[in-house]
Amino acid sequence: MNIEMLGKQFINGEWRDGQSDTLLNNINPYNDQVINTYKLADIQDIDLAYQAAEKAKQEWDKVNPYKKRDILENAVKYIETHEEEITSIIMDELGGTRLKAAFEIGLVKNIIKEAATFPLRMEGKILPSTIDDVENRLYRIPAGVVGVISPFNFPFFLSMKSVAPALGAGNGVVLKPHEDTPIMGGTLIGKIFEEAGVPKGLINVVVADIKEIGDAFVEHPIPRIISFTGSTQVGSYIGQLAIKNFKKPLLELGGNSAFIVLEDADIDYAVNAATFSRFTHQGQICMSANRILVQKSIYNEFTEKYAQKVASLTVGDPRDPQTIIGPVINDRQAKNLEALIEKGISEGATPLLKGNVHGRLLEPTILADVTTDMSVSQEELFGPVVCVIPFETEEEAIDIANNTRFGLSGAVHTSNLERGVELAKKVHTGMIHVNDLTINDEPIVAFGGEKQSGIGRLNGEWSLEEFTTLKWISVNYGQRNLPY
Repeated sequence: MNIEMLGKQFINGEWRDGQSDTLLNNINPYNDQVINTYKLADIQDIDLAYQAAEKAKQEWDKVNPYKKRDILENAVKYIETHEEEITSIIMDELGGTRLKAAFEIGLVKNIIKEAATFPLRMEGKILPSTIDDVENRLYRIPAGVVGVISPFNFPFFLSMKSVAPALGAGNGVVLKPHEDTPIMGGTLIGKIFEEAGVPKGLINVVVADIKEIGDAFVEHPIPRIISFTGSTQVGSYIGQLAIKNFKKPLLELGGNSAFIVLEDADIDYAVNAATFSRFTHQGQICMSANRILVQKSIYNEFTEKYAQKVASLTVGDPRDPQTIIGPVINDRQAKNLEALIEKGISEGATPLLKGNVHGRLLEPTILADVTTDMSVSQEELFGPVVCVIPFETEEEAIDIANNTRFGLSGAVHTSNLERGVELAKKVHTGMIHVNDLTINDEPIVAFGGEKQSGIGRLNGEWSLEEFTTLKWISVNYGQRNLPY
């Protein structure tokens, strides 16, 4: 795999420099080494990419559905052939560990395999009519062209989560990855589908600076859908901009997930699950457990074991097989986390464990005695920082869990499964898991958030629904009796 080539734009099937005068150095967040350098795309490049996707979509329409399936399955084969190289890029570009890379690559392969079934599931209906001799045909057709904007944390998967289903449903795609992860979130995906055999121009990747292109990616007249994964603040703006321009927004946004531990839970298992739910990929996952809610009767035992477990996590070089916590993605994220920790302590939180900061490497921090009015309880902690909150009753736990503007994921731990399910029903969140992790994503199960955690559902039949539209064609086999 040619890393140098992946430092280009991929527009209309060609690997070339962007037309902007601005250069972007793609930096390894652990050691600051330059992985590659991009000549960025400008507004004209974005226009060319959308035009190419629209034109190629017409060619894609003519491809036999079984051939489309084979092409998407070829993408999985390419990933499997190059899995070690992809793992290496994840470690270097994201600061992800080998464990994280394996997890992400597995998710990617599964979502492509599911998307490969979409060409064979573009089913329509024939419906009766209130009018004699009329037949109503309902066709499921591609939406057209989809614009995808992806984040830096799980860029390979969170790009592919929209790209593969959009292609499988018959659309053209233009993908804009985050500037911190242009390979894993962008150009690698272009390369995968180029090698898989999609028509030239069907997928395009533009690496651009938002300060230069402004709203052009969303406002362009060609895309019918804008799929955005990222922060709630930016997602709100993009959603409003999409609606203003009569495009459908799909928004997968921030989270503030509650991990609830009831008094009858298996404490040791809950400790391990809470640790994984918070500190996987440095806590840079929208589904990560931001708040650990523990019933008071077991609070002391849980927090003691939890602190011991978290303190044992190795922080350092993501290429070291022993490392669990690598660097956060950039200096801005590191500084924001430091500021949030200090603000939480100033508001009354007790640092049960307070890690040192070495540039982008943050040792884990546990803040205890947190109350719902503290900033650390209300904000998404996108890093190796977690709050522990005691509660007396189930009702109090539900109130605390729901005291947030977010509603993405969650978990409940208890030895009584139905008790856990009944509690889970009362938490206002798109997803919640009993005796499991807050971090869950399966290719055929509806994924999405409530409140300010997003709009829409992806995976399985829901992705097929989101990336297609319905067209009604009626056929009159006779003639209407007209009143005039």
